[in-house]
Amino acid sequence: MTVVRKKRTAMQISDVVRNAVLSAVVVAAASFGFASGAMAFDDQVFDDSGAVKPKSSPWAVFQFGFSAYKNGHKDQAVEAYRYAAENGQIGATWKLARMYAEGDGVDRNDYEAFKFFSEIVDQDVEPGSPEESYVSDALVALGSYLKKGIPDSPVRANKIAAQEYFMRAAANYRNPDAQYEMGKMFLKGEGGVKASVRQAGRWLQLAAEKGHAGAQATLGNLLFQSGKVVRGLAMMTAALERATPDDQIWIRNMQEEAFALAGEADRRTAIALAEDILTKGSTQ
Repeated sequence: MTVVRKKRTAMQISDVVRNAVLSAVVVAAASFGFASGAMAFDDQVFDDSGAVKPKSSPWAVFQFGFSAYKNGHKDQAVEAYRYAAENGQIGATWKLARMYAEGDGVDRNDYEAFKFFSEIVDQDVEPGSPEESYVSDALVALGSYLKKGIPDSPVRANKIAAQEYFMRAAANYRNPDAQYEMGKMFLKGEGGVKASVRQAGRWLQLAAEKGHAGAQATLGNLLFQSGKVVRGLAMMTAALERATPDDQIWIRNMQEEAFALAGEADRRTAIALAEDILTKGSTQ
C-alpha cells in the first residue's frame, strides 16, 4: 500500500504552548543577562537556606527559573517557579503544573498538577490576553483528568465536568485539542451532550483546519463512511503523516482498513489529494 511520506508531525497543543512561552522567556531572559549565566545569580535569588529571598521580583525569579531549568538545575527551577507562582506569575504556575504532570524534574503527581491547573483556570483572563494560552491549555488538561479521574486522589471521573472544561477551551479559546475532544463527545453522546454526527463534524472540522491529526483522521473516517471515499481517505492519509507516534497506531489501522475497501482509482486520487492537503495545509 502506498502512503504519502512527507515528514510532517502534528504537534500537540501543549507542545505548541510550551515552545511559544519558553521562546518568549528566552528573549526576555537574554535581555537581562540571565540566559547565558543564570547560575551566577544564585546569591541574588536564593538565601543560605536555599529559599528564594523575600521581596524578590516575581518576574525576575521566573526568568531565573527558566534559565535554571535550561541548565539542568531543575530543583532550583521548581523553587523559583513556586515563588513566582505564589506571587502572581501565571506562567510559573503553568510550568509547575506541566512539570508535575510529566514527572519533569519532580516525581510525577497528577493530583498536584491538577491543583496547579485549577489555579490557572480560576484566574480572570480574557480571550485575547497574552496569558490566554495558559488558561486554554489548563482547561484541556483538567478536562482530560476529569474524563478518567486520578487514582488515589479526590478527583473522580466526571465526564459532564470534563465536557464543560473542553467546551470553555473550544469555544472561548478555539483550542484544537478541546475542539477534537468535543467532536468525540458528540460522536458518542458523552458528557451530557446528545449524540450528533453533525455537531461532531463541526467541532472536528474546526480542529482539523488547525492541523490536528486526530481530528483530521476522525473526520476523514466519518466522510469515508458517509460515501465521500476520496476525501475521507485523503484526510486519513494526510493525518497519518502528521500524527505523533502514539496516534499513528490507531490512525494507521483506520486508514489501512479504508484503503482495503476503496477501489484502485479512488486510492490513487486520494493519495494525490493527501499530498495537496499536506502541501497547502487545507482540509477543504
